[in-house]
Amino acid sequence: MKNIIKYNYLGMFTLILLTLSSCVKDDELIQVDPNLNTEGSFWKTDEDFLKGTNAIYGSMHIDGTYMRSTPLMLDLKGDEARSNSPWVAMANVGRFNSSLADDAIYGWAYRDFYQGIFRANQVFQYAEGVEFEDSELKNRVLGQAHFLRGLYLFHLVNFFKNVPVPLDNSTLIHEQKTEAEGWVQIIDDMKTAADLLPLNYNNVSGLDQGDVGRATKGAALAYLGKAYLFTKDFPNARDTFKKVIDLNVYSLVANYRDNFTVDNENNSESIFEIQFSRDAGGVDLSWGSNPTPGWGQTSARAITYGPRAFGWTDVQPTFALYNDFLIEKTVTNEVDPRLDATMFYNKPGGMMLYGQDFATVYGANANDLNDLFCRKYQNSDGTQPDEFDWRSGINERIMRYADVLLMYAEALNETGATSQAYTYIQEVRDRVNLPDLAVTKPNMSKEQMREQIAHERMLEFALEGHRFDDIRRWGWLQDQTKLEWLKSRDAEFNTYASGREYFPIPQSEMDNNPLVNDQNDGY
Repeated sequence: MKNIIKYNYLGMFTLILLTLSSCVKDDELIQVDPNLNTEGSFWKTDEDFLKGTNAIYGSMHIDGTYMRSTPLMLDLKGDEARSNSPWVAMANVGRFNSSLADDAIYGWAYRDFYQGIFRANQVFQYAEGVEFEDSELKNRVLGQAHFLRGLYLFHLVNFFKNVPVPLDNSTLIHEQKTEAEGWVQIIDDMKTAADLLPLNYNNVSGLDQGDVGRATKGAALAYLGKAYLFTKDFPNARDTFKKVIDLNVYSLVANYRDNFTVDNENNSESIFEIQFSRDAGGVDLSWGSNPTPGWGQTSARAITYGPRAFGWTDVQPTFALYNDFLIEKTVTNEVDPRLDATMFYNKPGGMMLYGQDFATVYGANANDLNDLFCRKYQNSDGTQPDEFDWRSGINERIMRYADVLLMYAEALNETGATSQAYTYIQEVRDRVNLPDLAVTKPNMSKEQMREQIAHERMLEFALEGHRFDDIRRWGWLQDQTKLEWLKSRDAEFNTYASGREYFPIPQSEMDNNPLVNDQNDGY
């Protein structure tokens, strides 16, 4: 059984039972169910606060976040993924055509990330002034709350640009902030988290001793560096990524594919991952709203991305991505092994999926036989016959050490240390046996190195939710030459319109929150 946090879903509100009578006082009308916890009665002990912190993690397991919607929102707009989904709301994500009239997927993400922020703010509210029996546990509780609030806000700013930034729950109506103000808070939360969190939980003394999957100092620093990078503060990004490297606790795993299967989870390369498990919780799917005792802790990513006949095939790799893997051979003149770890295709000599041969499964249909299907995060190594039970237990690795190495190389390049960037890029290339870049492409200029890093990131992180973030932050959508190049690689870019690199603010938020007035451009 996987060693993960067993998230306890904490009901934050109770039903109030009113019995109207002309002969009772108003305060006697409110009856609280004695069998349920309320906010006022719950937050008492160290264990209560740890459970409350676990509830913040719980927001990662529902449909709007990492159970299904967030990977779709991150992947589908990139030139490495395409969608022919019959569900219009899903297909429209990659076509930059999400509708104000239908907020399926993006509206669920907006709702569920704010749920997580609400839960984090509850921890801050009730921990203030409370003396824990274990003072170090209090630091770790607060550190995790800061990290998770920062992470959820990171996604909200990245997806929706100008959003409310709630720092307390005194009201449910919060003012819309600018994108820059959102980044300031993300950076502040990650800085605070990095100061409060341990390297790991192996040597702590307390209720969380030995827990795997909780936020750590390394995770907070990695996301702090990423926030600096996304805001083009390259010196701070460079220095922060170096701090992660200098922790000396992370290293690349030998087998690239180990980053995307149920085996070898929480490995030396994993800085932060979403913990899913077929063995934890119930078997019900956590579609959203209030949690129920039957909710599981599984992901619907595998069935959503699954190959034809084994899943819904709502997401597929592009042929541009396939061709990019063929640009450069390994030192032994073989195809980049990341190709086979990323996608299924009609490989000469055969390729197995779910215990069956690709060419045999799809031989009767020429379109499928010559098509491409996703392999990352699929239960396709023979342990499952298909994905149709909707219950994948594969952890989502959302921050890998390889990402830190390549982001550090990018920050070095942008701060004038282009020659030093080679070392960290090559560390990632060495794992898949690619030639020494300093030999094959020596003395690159800053501009040439930018293009090389873009290529390296494309292949290393395909279908992991990074590519479109990179495209947007590099300004490619505003560069007509780059935009035409993207259109030639992925026809979905033909329907891009200025401003639609962001999702719309859900109309329900605009209608219900008088402090949110500015819709994103293009909608």
